[in-house]
Amino acid sequence: MTSNRSRGAFRLQRHGAATGGHCARLHRPALSVCSVREGGVYRTCAVLVGGLESDLKPRAAMESNNNGPHPFVYELHLSRGQKIQGLLLGVVLFPLRVALAALLFLVMWPVAKLRLAGLSPEERAQPVRGWRRWLLHPIVLLLSRAIFFSLGFVWVKVKGHQAGRKEAPLLAVAPHSSFLDMLILCVTGLPTVVSRSENTSLPVIGALLEFNQSLLVSRKDPESRRRCAAQLSERLQSNDRWPQVLLFPEGTTTNGQALIKFKHGGFAPGVPVQPVLLHYPNKLDTVRWTWKGTSWVEALWYTTSQLYTNITVEFLPVYTPSADEKTNPTLYADNVQKLMARRLGVPATDYVMEGKLPVWKLGCLSLPVEPPARDALTLLQSAGASDVDILLRRMIDRCHPGQEASIGAEELSSMLQLKDTKTAVDICRLYSKDEQVDLRQLVLSVAAVSGVWNLDSLIHTSFNLFDRGNKGSLTEKEMSDLLTALVGFSQRNISALYSEVANGQQPTQEDLETLLTEHPSYQRLTADYLNTCRTKRLSANAKMGSHTSDNGAAVQHKKDN
Repeated sequence: MTSNRSRGAFRLQRHGAATGGHCARLHRPALSVCSVREGGVYRTCAVLVGGLESDLKPRAAMESNNNGPHPFVYELHLSRGQKIQGLLLGVVLFPLRVALAALLFLVMWPVAKLRLAGLSPEERAQPVRGWRRWLLHPIVLLLSRAIFFSLGFVWVKVKGHQAGRKEAPLLAVAPHSSFLDMLILCVTGLPTVVSRSENTSLPVIGALLEFNQSLLVSRKDPESRRRCAAQLSERLQSNDRWPQVLLFPEGTTTNGQALIKFKHGGFAPGVPVQPVLLHYPNKLDTVRWTWKGTSWVEALWYTTSQLYTNITVEFLPVYTPSADEKTNPTLYADNVQKLMARRLGVPATDYVMEGKLPVWKLGCLSLPVEPPARDALTLLQSAGASDVDILLRRMIDRCHPGQEASIGAEELSSMLQLKDTKTAVDICRLYSKDEQVDLRQLVLSVAAVSGVWNLDSLIHTSFNLFDRGNKGSLTEKEMSDLLTALVGFSQRNISALYSEVANGQQPTQEDLETLLTEHPSYQRLTADYLNTCRTKRLSANAKMGSHTSDNGAAVQHKKDN
């Protein structure tokens, strides 16, 4: 039986009652879920997928649920003739154009520094007025346009009309494809932007951010994010004291085949926004620079190697938020995203970049676009591993209570009886920056996507692996580590979820089972993302046995015939 206190909490969530938990506010219907009655209790069951061939399910489920392509990878494919043409033109155009752009940057540098020269910190915190604006602003605007002209952006086609500051304090630009998107600043008259604080240390760029009186934020510092949000709200609601603010609400560059989830920070003040679309109607789409694929150097080379590059800026009508949207910035951002996606003719997805890794949002969960466990499975298969269940049991036997769970590549290679250490090194690097890996995370994540265990076995084993001291319950850190290992990505807002599950006590294994089978988001996780099933495998010929490791973790597996 499951815990009554946990079961009641999640049943309230599923019926829309206010629970106060972070995840409870993000309701999504469960997909591909069946109910199995066991001992008078209905339980949730995932679609049955088994065997090593199922290791691609996370990607398939992810793309199906988002109704769109993978937006974080872009590869420029050229024919032989295009490569030859690009090489011949690039040898001449690339050095000339880059040198001219660099020269213009150097000319602009002292002009940009002059704007705030001699002002006190208090004066710098106010909008620039007087000669510093009417004299220097047009000069920097002209030089900025000249830089992009030198890079091959000869013409800019504009559709629609830019709204004034009073009508639309915020400009939301998408899709964000490359650093070359900054040309939009020239078209819109150099509005204020939000930038990473680390960029202020870059030559010329730092001076231009200072000239722009940009809002600076450190993504690693929560206090910096809060301060930036407050400053952004103040400027957007300043009644025309500050210039318009321009944002790329996606927060990162994509391949343009879909719009990823908009960050809601810029929509929190609840002011009207003008959506702005960027189009690159060229035969060769050379400007894109994404998480994987074409590098920024290649994008710059191929773009400057063209005789010219077309760009179209399309201003959409001003979007005025409703009363509900003003009080719910996430709803506001989502609706603007969907509007812009419809005009672009691309899907609006739940993908987002967290840290330096792309994920997709499943309710309150962040799931990696490319789970490290899937790559680990591929490496093991390439190394000749035919029975993943045996490898998992070897690693579980190594996870003795009180023993360090992190091991090096050499020990991992020896334990798994791999032919060379390189495979073990590659596996370790999927989970950490060095040649170390937490065996518990490796075991749980690989088991979750391989389909060699059912959900009962996965829950039981994971609980025993992370229940330090065999106390029969989980601390908040243990639960956080367990969910991180299960999903393959660190989850935010675990404290709120832990309090909700614990209900004043430390969660037990029954509480963990209820979380994974009845909570709306985690129910979808087990149903659509992980290769597990709540019931035994539906194979008439499969004989199931059990193996108990030294630390008491029971694992069901097929007996050798």
